[in-house]
Amino acid sequence: MADEAKAKGNAAFSAGRFEEAARHFTDAIALAPGNHVLYSNRSAALASVHRYSEALADAEKTVELKPDWAKGYSRLGAAHLGLGDAASAVAAYEKGLALDPSNEGLKAGLADAKKAAAAPPRRPPPAGADAIGQMFQGPELWSKIASDPGTRAYLEQPDFMQMLREVQRNPSSLNMYLSDPRMMQVLGLMLNIKIQRPETSESSRSSPTPPSREQEHPETKVREAEPEPQPEPEPMEVTDEKERKDRKSAAQKEKEAGNAAYKKKDFETAIQHYTKAMELDDEDISYLTNRAAVYIEIGKYDECIKDCDKAVERGRELRADFKMVSRALTRKGTALVKLAKTSKDYDIAIETFQKALTEHRNPDTLKRLNEAERAKKELEQQEYYDPKLADEEREKGNEFFKEQKYPDAVKHYTEALRRNPKDPRVYSNRAACYTKLAALPEGLKDAEKCIELDPTFSKGYTRKGAIQFFMKEYDKAMETYQAGLKHDPNNSELLDGVKRCIEQINKANRGEVSQEELQERQNKAMQDPEIQNILTDPIMRQVLIDLQENPRASQEHLKNPGVMQKIQKLISAGIVQMK
Repeated sequence: MADEAKAKGNAAFSAGRFEEAARHFTDAIALAPGNHVLYSNRSAALASVHRYSEALADAEKTVELKPDWAKGYSRLGAAHLGLGDAASAVAAYEKGLALDPSNEGLKAGLADAKKAAAAPPRRPPPAGADAIGQMFQGPELWSKIASDPGTRAYLEQPDFMQMLREVQRNPSSLNMYLSDPRMMQVLGLMLNIKIQRPETSESSRSSPTPPSREQEHPETKVREAEPEPQPEPEPMEVTDEKERKDRKSAAQKEKEAGNAAYKKKDFETAIQHYTKAMELDDEDISYLTNRAAVYIEIGKYDECIKDCDKAVERGRELRADFKMVSRALTRKGTALVKLAKTSKDYDIAIETFQKALTEHRNPDTLKRLNEAERAKKELEQQEYYDPKLADEEREKGNEFFKEQKYPDAVKHYTEALRRNPKDPRVYSNRAACYTKLAALPEGLKDAEKCIELDPTFSKGYTRKGAIQFFMKEYDKAMETYQAGLKHDPNNSELLDGVKRCIEQINKANRGEVSQEELQERQNKAMQDPEIQNILTDPIMRQVLIDLQENPRASQEHLKNPGVMQKIQKLISAGIVQMK
């Protein structure tokens, strides 16, 4: 929810709707009050509408939450500068540069702050000029410039952006820039009038009507004093755009070289190329994520995490593709898994993978999340493992079992299994409890686990056979008892179990069971895949027909051991009755 409100705030800010952006960031802060980025974003939005006192409070909160984050000091400096406290602004920008010496935004802010600190106080401008300059203060300025095809390109020109910021800080400075045709065009846009440039009024000056004698000399003087028209900014814009494209192209070449080095496992060279690409173009976070991948390969997991954090933060600022942000979070999660030493260490890795999946549901990320959760669970079991405490819990369970307090016994047996999940005796004991509680499916599962852990443990077979007997699956119960007798031929419980199963099967053959009970047994048997296979086998179907219609032919079939075994299975299950 906080990320959703933050995204809405970023979108409103990009569109120049700063008041709306501040509201969205406030909503996000209510959901995530410890997120320093949200306070930073709201500070920027408030400063854009000249609510500098509130912007300062948010900037101070940002620095409090994240004192090692350079951008927080950028917000702090901007707020101080907006309030006219140039000295505090200089101090804030210098602190930020101490953390990130190459940050161009901090350098530019420091230069502005020093300039403001050194400048003498300006005389108050005429009321008219100040009123016009105030029009540049509203939040609609940026949206109007961006939406007008004639002025949109100016937002990409650093010198023009510097002029606009100066006018916003000091409305009376507008007169200094009115000689620039771009500023005149923006002024006309804000006034909703079309201001004619000198070069467009040539036709009026070349009118064939001769001027009067009295006007001739003044006109000449005006023309002599008139400055040369300023050159249009388009050529500079083209040059800047060309340089930008060249830098991006060079960055891509460095990235390709890094990829090639990575494939050759020349990781140090790959890092150098990715770093160079980042220096050439800071608007593509793939250079950071690629370098993070290299750091994973060479075991520098902390550096990987730092790169991934930068990639996510920069990606948010640039509104980068969600897939790229997800990739950065996935690689951070991978590094955190590598660093994990305890089950608790996996929590932040799991949370990071979950965040990556909210950005983009990638199968690889989902696989890594499942692996991390599984590793956490296994490590928890290892950390909890204590055979001595497990035996104590098992003994407590035995005491409750003797007192016929079966739910309490189950509780202690379960704790014993958490302490030592490899003890077949505990599974056997808990299966006995489940049997007493008529929780037969749970008991059957425990009995099977007991046999799996120790195939020679007779109790496992007696527990499983008893449960199957109570479920009236006499054929399966007899198979279980017989399997146990292979390991312990003289076990009285197993022998008695076989005997009881045979009695029940013979009862059915003699017709000594009710029709309802017989029908119940048959219905259960029909759910057994083995019974289904026998009944759908064409040969066995013919054998069953012969048993009913051709006794002589059926005698020949029964000489076949395989056929006889299947017939016995059907008889035990109650499907076939021999009378």
